[in-house]
Amino acid sequence: QVQLVESGGGLVQPGGSLRLSCAASGFTSSMYALSWYRQALGKEREWVARITSASGIAIYADSVKGRFTISRDNAKNTVYLQMNSLKPEDTAVYYCNAQGVKSYWGQGTQVTVSS
Repeated sequence: QVQLVESGGGLVQPGGSLRLSCAASGFTSSMYALSWYRQALGKEREWVARITSASGIAIYADSVKGRFTISRDNAKNTVYLQMNSLKPEDTAVYYCNAQGVKSYWGQGTQVTVSS
């Protein structure tokens, strides 16, 4: 059974940090590009960051560049999103996505940035 399970979300104050994890199972995640998306309440889902399968090259949306870092551990079938200097506008449900022959999505994890 194919699964992507996100974890690590929560409530954090502005300027704080969180590390999201997404554990993959049921498929060979090392052959897939892995991405993080987010969806704020009342808004469309937007792409946040992506890391390629082979070379591990990471690219970011302008809104998070310099603050967020995506990484992957193929041995653990896991992708991470380190989020620093969080802002209230980062509040959203964060989803991981695996894109290859097929596309898989996780169920999402809530991140709330508020004082």
